[in-house]
Amino acid sequence: MSLPERITVTLLWIIGTITFAVLYAPAAIVILLSFVGVKDRKLDWSDLSLQWYGKFASNSQLIDALSNSLIVGVCAVVIASTISVGLAYYMKTGARAGRSYVEFVIFLPFVLPAIITGISLLIAFRQVGIERSLITVTAGHVVLILAVIYRMVTIRLDALENSQIEASLDLGANSWETFVHVVFPQLRSALLTSSLLAFALSFDETLVTFFLVGGETTLPMRLWAMMRTGFTPEINALVSVVLCVTLLFAALAAMSLRESIERKS
Repeated sequence: MSLPERITVTLLWIIGTITFAVLYAPAAIVILLSFVGVKDRKLDWSDLSLQWYGKFASNSQLIDALSNSLIVGVCAVVIASTISVGLAYYMKTGARAGRSYVEFVIFLPFVLPAIITGISLLIAFRQVGIERSLITVTAGHVVLILAVIYRMVTIRLDALENSQIEASLDLGANSWETFVHVVFPQLRSALLTSSLLAFALSFDETLVTFFLVGGETTLPMRLWAMMRTGFTPEINALVSVVLCVTLLFAALAAMSLRESIERKS
């Protein structure tokens, strides 16, 4: 390796290190502060303990908000996944005449500013007499994340050869059996990856939730309300728990995707 190449590689490593430090140092600091207290603007290592995790576990408002976010996220992902797979499979095997219109309807709320989507959904629910609640929040999240799941499922289905579906039907399988035994196994990795991404988008969605939430609040809305009075150290414990769980799911998704690629190769 020549001297200019070594200098280039070294600079790239330096830039990469700085970039990763800027991205992940705040998260590392939050995790550290969930165990160690701060006194006179300095870390108080004598205060090293799990007390803030205990206080977080006993904070009913934060636990309820976290539970609501999890419920909304899971329900939104399940509903959006079902709709996405059904529509994508129909477009793959059925009439394609309305595909452009369907995709326009699905992708439009995702590309519009969130404030426009939120206000539009609020007006629509008011017109039909539906009060704001976690149900309306879930519906709003479904509208937002539908495009993500549908796009990834469609890409995977477009890569599936029609001959496989036709062969299954010719051998006597009905449409449902063909979907379960031929199509769905090839969709699982894409569906898992898109579902995790969609859940992450739903979990931290704030603006659309602001217009649709009722008496029960989600975690982002609770944290936004707490900004007025300041965060307590137990928020560090909350963020640490959410971050660790997120990294765990991301690792599981990466392993699942890797196994799927290895099986195909």
